[in-house]
Amino acid sequence: METATTSPADRRFAVSLFSRLRTAKGQANPFPIYAELRSRGEVAAAPWGGHLVTGFEVCDQVLRSREWLEPDSRWREQQGDGTRWTASSSREMSRTLPALNPPEHTWTRRAAGMFDRGSLDQLRAPVGRFTGRLLDALAERLRDGGEADFNELVSEELPVATIGHWLGVPTADFPRLRELTHDQVFTQELLPSASQLALSDAATAELRTYFMDLVRARRRTPGDDPVSRWITVWDGMEPDRDKADEAVYFLALFVLLAALETTSTLLSTMTLLLLEHPRQWYRLLVQPDLVPAAVEESLRYDPPTHVISRVAAQDTVLGGLDVRKDEMVHLLVGAAHRDPAKHEDPELFNLHRKPAHLAFSGGIHYCLGAPLARLEAQTLLHQLVTRFPRLTLVRRPTWAPRVAFRRLLNLDVALS
Repeated sequence: METATTSPADRRFAVSLFSRLRTAKGQANPFPIYAELRSRGEVAAAPWGGHLVTGFEVCDQVLRSREWLEPDSRWREQQGDGTRWTASSSREMSRTLPALNPPEHTWTRRAAGMFDRGSLDQLRAPVGRFTGRLLDALAERLRDGGEADFNELVSEELPVATIGHWLGVPTADFPRLRELTHDQVFTQELLPSASQLALSDAATAELRTYFMDLVRARRRTPGDDPVSRWITVWDGMEPDRDKADEAVYFLALFVLLAALETTSTLLSTMTLLLLEHPRQWYRLLVQPDLVPAAVEESLRYDPPTHVISRVAAQDTVLGGLDVRKDEMVHLLVGAAHRDPAKHEDPELFNLHRKPAHLAFSGGIHYCLGAPLARLEAQTLLHQLVTRFPRLTLVRRPTWAPRVAFRRLLNLDVALS
């Protein structure tokens, strides 16, 4: 057994690596940098403490094991004042479903009860309708200007229209909720700056006010919507009405954040990858039954979330290295998806590959919204290749300066 230590050379290498990931070049293509890190072993010590994991099997093992926990509110409080973990936005996120550990996670997930087959069947028609309208707007812009920003017109709009419809949120609120989500996600980044945390803190405070007002309004006037149903469920679990309302707020906050940011990125990245690989695009034209495979391969090739973090429940060994209780590991799933030990020719974008990815996490924290994200992506792709078979990429897109959560800032397209 080997204890992980960080030599000055290892530290310089890791610091240089993450500095490069933050550059425009690193954001556009982080995978060669990941490969450099993997060349030093599938588990490496991080310069700021904890470990970095690039191997697929080790990442999968951590996600499925009950011996690895979310960095919950208890863990965050132990990190001390002045750290990113004790920022107000981080404290707030520690009370949402993805940051809970059993038993709280178990009964909160059960109370959420979302996106089963019945719910998806009810959303199928609205998602198809929203997609059609957005592609109408895209067609109009392409006619008028010759090119259009697919990201702005479609990818950013479909997820907020879908989840806003499901939650019963007024359409007039969609733009602000989308902006707040973009700012809030910084607190979930790997190494957020002070200015990014300040944006996240402000966004989180505004989202709390918005959704607490929404919950109170639904308590006064219940409807046939998930927020009203959550109120009924939590009233049966929590006699204190204020605590019940806050629990419903945390569910609504989680759903919004999970449904908007990562799904928007999936839709843009999927479209970008297919336009960059025209043979695969044309294959979809003649074989539309490959649409689900195209979505899954996009999730493998460049997932919306590149980093998932866990902490050790007890002293353990990971990849031959000692990991102490409460030490953190950062699972670089973006790197793990290109692990040649898991996938043959991992750099090849291949629609005939057997699906195997960690884009929706794993184990007890497997993403509740995965079926909805797949529904939106498949619906969009079916309509897109049918209506715009000659769609082409105008220029290389730009990416937001992030490591954990990918986000395209533009995706300019035209018709050839």
